[in-house]
Amino acid sequence: MNRMIEMERRVTKFGNSLGITMTDALKQIGLDQGDTVSIEVSPATGDNIIRKLTKVFLPEGISAYFMDTLTMSLKNTIKRFEDLKTDDIHPLSIRPT
Repeated sequence: MNRMIEMERRVTKFGNSLGITMTDALKQIGLDQGDTVSIEVSPATGDNIIRKLTKVFLPEGISAYFMDTLTMSLKNTIKRFEDLKTDDIHPLSIRPT
């Protein structure tokens, strides 16, 4: 479903916290009890964006440094391929003299 969902809710007290219920909306974006989310709040506009977080666990023996280096390398490679798409000369047509 790609349409915007509008709903009106009343702020309620949950223990020492304030909150709202919106079970149907959360289910439609794939959230369920126990999921971790990130919430972006814009004080200027009052907009709130809720996104489901996906945790990635590194295999044993793989360091975070390795993963950071691999990610940077892949981003650079992708950028090079994107740059090749915009070049006027096809890289395979260049022959050494």
